[in-house]
Amino acid sequence: MAGLLGAIEISSKGLSVQRAKMNTTAENIANAETTQTPEGGPYRRKQVVVKEDDTGVSFRHMMQRAGVDLDRTNTRHLPAQGVRLRSEVEVPDVKMKEVEAPKSAYKLIHDPSHPDADEQGYVRMPDIEVVNEMVDMMAAARAYEANTVAISTAKQMAKDSLDI
Repeated sequence: MAGLLGAIEISSKGLSVQRAKMNTTAENIANAETTQTPEGGPYRRKQVVVKEDDTGVSFRHMMQRAGVDLDRTNTRHLPAQGVRLRSEVEVPDVKMKEVEAPKSAYKLIHDPSHPDADEQGYVRMPDIEVVNEMVDMMAAARAYEANTVAISTAKQMAKDSLDI
């Protein structure tokens, strides 16, 4: 059962990551033509950077360090004496960070009629390609869907194993 719970835990972390990616991509698309932000200058494209969080300690790891094991409660449950059940999967934490493009990341568009145009008629626009953002959104949506299917499958496997 620990393997199934580990699979659900991994997929739930994947859901959180993909949701953050979809939200950031949606924000980029919504601000693709924003030339002035409260910080000044054009909107800067954002990306979600994901890596393993080596500083975080999972609950399972803390329990193992505390020396708390799941022991057999009845000798008829498992055939061998002294069997201890431990978690088979150690799921690391995930650290997500939203990263903005550098301030120099913009494109110049010649539009003298634009209210934010400079003396030469150029407007600094965000360096956002909507087509690329849509591809990122579709990839995140597919990964999100795959994680939900993995959770549903693990739940169904757990349910089926209880029916045996």
